[in-house]
Amino acid sequence: MSQKHKAKIEKLFEHPISGNIDIHRTLGALEHYGAKVDLTKKHKAKIHLRDEEFVLPLSHSNDLSKDSVTLLRHFLEKVDLVPATL
Repeated sequence: MSQKHKAKIEKLFEHPISGNIDIHRTLGALEHYGAKVDLTKKHKAKIHLRDEEFVLPLSHSNDLSKDSVTLLRHFLEKVDLVPATL
């Protein structure tokens, strides 16, 4: 199962950015790596990981927008959860 989670994190760092990254599977992968995820009523996900917090805007579809992927990628780089460290 962790190979699937690793693949989800790796997909966030692919170039060009994929337009079909499932929100719920990505959040599940982040939880696998220790993140605490809280979904808000304002259609956002608060991600707590390694003493850092990030608010991810969620689209109304099941896929992350390319802008959201870029923001999430920067957050994951900040907390050192990148493919090379998995």
